[in-house]
Amino acid sequence: MASKMLMEQPLCLVGNGTNGELEVKPKALEILYGITQPVVVVSIVGLYRTGKSYLMNQLAGKKRGFPLGSTVQSQTKGIWMWCLPHPRLSDYTLVLLDTEGLGDVEKGNTKNDNQIFALTVLLSSTLVYNSKGTIDEYAMEQLHFVTTLSEHIKVKAQEGEEDEEGCQFVRFFPCFIWAVRDFTLELKINEHLVTEDDYLENALKFKKAVTKGALAYNLPRECIKSFFPTRKCFVFVQPAPAKDISQLELLPESSLDPQFLEKTRHFCQHVLQSSPVKTVKGGHPVSGQMLGSLVQCYVETLRSGKVPCMDNAVVALAALENEAAVQEGLAHYISQMKQLKFPVDQEELSEKHGETMAGALGVFMDRSFRDEGQKYLQKLKDGIKENYGKLLGKNEVASKDACFALLEELSAPMQKRLSDNVYNQPGGYEAYIRDRNQVVEDFRKKPKNGVKVEDVLEQFLVSKKAEAEAVLKFDTLITDMEKHLADGKQKAELLEQQRRAEEERRMRAEQLVKDQERSFQEYQRQLETKLAEEAATMKKEAQKALECKLKEQGELLQQGFREKSMLMEQEISTLKREINSVREQDFVSLAKNMLKVFSIVYDICTSDDNSPFQSRSQAREKTRKPK
Repeated sequence: MASKMLMEQPLCLVGNGTNGELEVKPKALEILYGITQPVVVVSIVGLYRTGKSYLMNQLAGKKRGFPLGSTVQSQTKGIWMWCLPHPRLSDYTLVLLDTEGLGDVEKGNTKNDNQIFALTVLLSSTLVYNSKGTIDEYAMEQLHFVTTLSEHIKVKAQEGEEDEEGCQFVRFFPCFIWAVRDFTLELKINEHLVTEDDYLENALKFKKAVTKGALAYNLPRECIKSFFPTRKCFVFVQPAPAKDISQLELLPESSLDPQFLEKTRHFCQHVLQSSPVKTVKGGHPVSGQMLGSLVQCYVETLRSGKVPCMDNAVVALAALENEAAVQEGLAHYISQMKQLKFPVDQEELSEKHGETMAGALGVFMDRSFRDEGQKYLQKLKDGIKENYGKLLGKNEVASKDACFALLEELSAPMQKRLSDNVYNQPGGYEAYIRDRNQVVEDFRKKPKNGVKVEDVLEQFLVSKKAEAEAVLKFDTLITDMEKHLADGKQKAELLEQQRRAEEERRMRAEQLVKDQERSFQEYQRQLETKLAEEAATMKKEAQKALECKLKEQGELLQQGFREKSMLMEQEISTLKREINSVREQDFVSLAKNMLKVFSIVYDICTSDDNSPFQSRSQAREKTRKPK
């Protein structure tokens, strides 16, 4: 299957074109578009020549893959991608992104570095920052890209909300891991042993001074704390003697430092266990296909000189996904309904329609998201209605053809006797009526003739009326009085058959109304479930942001930054109000959508007479006995 596509080696996903601008590589994009599973996207960034590619190869379970490079020249140009089956989650695909070494002296292009960093953040569910030595001021300075993220990424499409952008990042940004390579110090603070995470948190503490230098010192730390929902740290000793580092991928494990190997295993285990599925704003899981669309959207925006906006990307992505969801839903409906062999009775057709319609809705709901105003749901319903109407017509034609064919077969002996003038003699009328009634009886005994049995039988008897009158006229054994009574009896039989045909049409119309009511209930049930799920996701998204902000506020208070902590209060209050109002907003949204669905169903039920759908009042009106 496409979702299980295995790449033997990484491919460049985003590189620089001849004009120096970023461009998406078609081969890598084709692979992403072939992946229908949700993806876990783990990326690594950092200065070039810091051993990023080695860690990514370990995550892939390979010794080689991403080029490690053995010279001072950066090997990884742009963003390289490796898609693999997730080793722990069978229904997911692991996408590894290895970025171009930031600060490549050959390029000397900070604009390109900023774009690569911003693009990587936008695409990732876990971001690994790789550095060497210690987490000191120099290391922080090299992470200056994080301080400009608010200039290179927008969350909302509306203008005039720049001040709110930073506080929104924590809701949508990836988990953050700092990997410190060639670490030689003891993990001690004030002579006390600490964990790697404690070491990172201590390095992220603010300076209390209000000088320009202190503000510059605090800025990258503040951004890391404010932008990323979780933080984790791993420190690695040097893997091998300096002379062997350039040949790291060729060295056997026995030649590598055991502490380095153990830490690498621990790192891989944590990343593979803890990295979440990539989602877009609103919490919708991202498939490989969707990731490909996001890459294209963001790179096109960067090439145009604009700032990538999450809102705009999600809107564009939702349009593509929702249209695909409509087509998938319709394809499901059409393929399942093709299993029917016409003609069938109306109950069987209705039952199959109801089951298949529910399945098509489920297919649509699974893939669709942010369907504002239920525009795409309406499109799916229109498509199902149109196809069901065609099937109703096809079933009627098949029923008519089958009934006429059967009547022709059953009445063939009678027609032969008629052409041989068997009935044109005394007592012929009685024989004719007996044979005709036998044809009707045998016809009714035959099952599976569909929805037009009585209607076709009415047409058959009407077509035989002139024949019966001719035979009656030539029957000399019947008196004029008896002929008059026979004529009256035949008219009564035709009226009775007309009543049967009308009853058949009425029952079919009633069944179609039941179909509409069932459809309405199914639309309502699945829409309620979808809206409830989306509301729960929004609440969870806001809850996660609130927890991060409360933790950050607590740390500020603990470090004595009371004023800075108070500045976060409005942010926290906004998140609390959003969480509390999600249920109310969902109820209002649900009520509006239910009214819309009801209106749609009402329109269907009051459609014109030529439609296969009509209301009960219309059904009764059309089948009312003629006066």
